[in-house]
Amino acid sequence: MFAVYAKEPNQDDPLASLVVGERPEPEVPDGWVTVSVKAASLNMHDLWTLRGVGIKPEQFPMILGCDGAGVLEDGTEVVLHSVINAAGWQGDDTLDPKRTLLTEKHQGTFADRVVVPARNVLPKPAGLSFQEAATMGTAWLTAYRMLFVKSGLRPGQTMLVQGASGGVSTALVQLGRAAGMRVWVTGRSAEKRALAEGLGAHQSFESGARLPERVDAVFETVGKATWGHSVRSLKPGGIIVVSGSTSGPDANAELQRVFFLQLRVTGSTMGTRDELADLLSYVELSGIRPQIGAELPFSDAAQGFADMQQGATAGKIVFTKN
Repeated sequence: MFAVYAKEPNQDDPLASLVVGERPEPEVPDGWVTVSVKAASLNMHDLWTLRGVGIKPEQFPMILGCDGAGVLEDGTEVVLHSVINAAGWQGDDTLDPKRTLLTEKHQGTFADRVVVPARNVLPKPAGLSFQEAATMGTAWLTAYRMLFVKSGLRPGQTMLVQGASGGVSTALVQLGRAAGMRVWVTGRSAEKRALAEGLGAHQSFESGARLPERVDAVFETVGKATWGHSVRSLKPGGIIVVSGSTSGPDANAELQRVFFLQLRVTGSTMGTRDELADLLSYVELSGIRPQIGAELPFSDAAQGFADMQQGATAGKIVFTKN
């Protein structure tokens, strides 16, 4: 079958390991189902997979793609939940020590077909296109958990999103605005800041700029480049919710400011199946839709990867069947 895959890990030149070609048809274990993929979205996790991060060398070749939407063999339209739990796990899906994401142990969604446990498919809302639904399982689910499960924010409070144009960031802007938060963002360029304001941000600022006042929560996916600004931007008792570190993880913790102002720092990774179900209902009820910055056929996947590596994004990059 057709697939977009990583042939081997390559830390220094990840795109050199990207192959658009053919892979064997997947086997279907008991309790798993086959999904014919209609659309899938690109995530930073896919670039990390090409670099060999979070995956053992013997797992290659690995079909890329953490999330997507498609059709079951009986014609049911579905959205994929990408967190694969160990057999018998009970509790929060994200806390399972043996959990994996698609592309870490099991083949991903950038292919004609993908197999997943039966519990990992949810009905696709009729009001969402396959392209829109394909963004829900990773970027939007991550944003939903950060905002509604981890932050503790209430309507009327102020949130700062570091980085204005990535998939998680644009989802945070839209979710926060729809939920009644005052949404501020930072961005490296006027174009990225304008994009965020167009999606609902109340104000946008240059990266590192002094804010008019301190905020209740900062949503951090950038890491080293923005960490100091995030810590300085918080009110006493405020919270930073971290779900990524695209600019590097080795930031100065600024512990004196953390303890003196009683700041809170919490991590957030993906989300549970139930949270994805709630997200899908929320999106359908609220009428908000994901910002898709580029839609490309799977055959042009290399262009999408190059754009993401260069930071040339304006929302989600989505791949569709040719």
